[in-house]
Amino acid sequence: MQLLLPFIGLSFSGLAYANSSSANPSATVTGFLSTSSGTLQVPKGASCACAKLSRSMPKSVILPGSANYTTQTVDNYWDIRADLSPACVFVPNTTAEVSQAVKIIGACDAHFAVRGGGHMNYPGSNNIDAGVLIALSNLNSINVKRDTVDVGPGLNWYQVYSALEPHGRVCIGGRMKTIGVPGLSLIGGFHYFNNKYGYAMDNVITYDVVLGNGAQITVNKSSHSDLFWALKGGANNFGIVTRFELKTYAVPRVSTTIQIFNETNIPEYLSAVCEAAKLDDNDPIAAGMISTITYNATTKMAQGSILGVQEGISNPPSQFANFTKIPATQRIHNVTTMKPWAETLDSPKQMMRTMKPDAKVLYLIYKAWKAAVDSIADVQGLYPTFVTNVISPASVRVAKTNGVGNVWGLEEEPLIIWQFSTGWALAQDDIRMEAWSRQLVEHLHGFNKELGLASEFIYMGDAGEWQDPYAGFPSENVARMRKIRSSYDPAGVFSTLSWGGFKLGL
Repeated sequence: MQLLLPFIGLSFSGLAYANSSSANPSATVTGFLSTSSGTLQVPKGASCACAKLSRSMPKSVILPGSANYTTQTVDNYWDIRADLSPACVFVPNTTAEVSQAVKIIGACDAHFAVRGGGHMNYPGSNNIDAGVLIALSNLNSINVKRDTVDVGPGLNWYQVYSALEPHGRVCIGGRMKTIGVPGLSLIGGFHYFNNKYGYAMDNVITYDVVLGNGAQITVNKSSHSDLFWALKGGANNFGIVTRFELKTYAVPRVSTTIQIFNETNIPEYLSAVCEAAKLDDNDPIAAGMISTITYNATTKMAQGSILGVQEGISNPPSQFANFTKIPATQRIHNVTTMKPWAETLDSPKQMMRTMKPDAKVLYLIYKAWKAAVDSIADVQGLYPTFVTNVISPASVRVAKTNGVGNVWGLEEEPLIIWQFSTGWALAQDDIRMEAWSRQLVEHLHGFNKELGLASEFIYMGDAGEWQDPYAGFPSENVARMRKIRSSYDPAGVFSTLSWGGFKLGL
């Protein structure tokens, strides 16, 4: 997570929104936006949209230099690479305002980005230079019902867990408190309880969506069922979701474990990770973990850790017995609730690939990663981590049996997602670090291909911007998604005007 200098001297030059010529779509030069990294020319479409938005909904528009501009364009992002300079920020208070804004943006042919609670770190996926940023921060309502909860797209998962806490219920959302609701829900969604309840996308039962023409529709299993399926992992290709209705589950207490292992025991640790992926009980106990290896390139010391959560009361948590039997430098078991557990976990640059679980090969990948980290030990602020996530057969089966499915189309087989999560301090190292990560990931993926262990599935939330998640989906699913996109967004508003993030392609 590189640290860049904050924006300074942010101002418009020669761009007056009150001037009618600024809103004229035929204008060729509309002004310039000065930032610390240079001067951006504001396209005519963005000038048109910002002018019309300012006139029609002035209280919802934030211009460069305004008090809240930095909050919306810098402070609300966890990855500094997402700090861009939009020509204006539109902060709607209602779905109707989102609809009106989308109509204006489309009429002006303006490029735009949408940010919900914040998740994906792909530059441009939720911010934009010299375009319109639709920031959904104010769409943050929560309505807890008997066995569902309605949530707005401006929320993060900690806020949702906090609202459910008094009711003794949980939903399937992010494992880190700062992850946003829409970003996670629209690309899949890893949670501790995937093995029993499926992924976040599998637990959305209703979406309210604003389409590219501004139309507002409600999408569920019986209404617009084709789009309902496509939104389950289809990302930001179809519209702006302004409300999610999520399933909730009665889990008043959870059992947690924190376990730390020294380098001597990392082979056993990775073996336990592989065994966790293979678990396939007919009636599983909901349980999952964050498993991470950190490495200090200066001291040459590595350590593995798990942060595990299991539904119900079990001390120690029974589902992590394969880890508990490994000698550890630290172990903490506890019985608590989801809110205080999530409160301690906060969300660096990630590159990932997927493989069938093989402990010996996974350990070889770990050793290759550690050797590669030594080659960049001179990078200032280097913070490398080796992360593994498991996909169990049971977690995939939920979508196979719920009558809806999802766009992933995975088979019921165990998989390990291995990824490099890397932080560094200086922007001058960006290109070097990107190249290092990409070359290493693809080299090791090629190694797995030769062994017949590789999977082409790429989880969008942790993918590098150069990777193509859709290449790992069944080709018929991608074709179906494109057909659905053409049906609901024939003008291509979310293909050509909102171009950030992982798009299906034209």
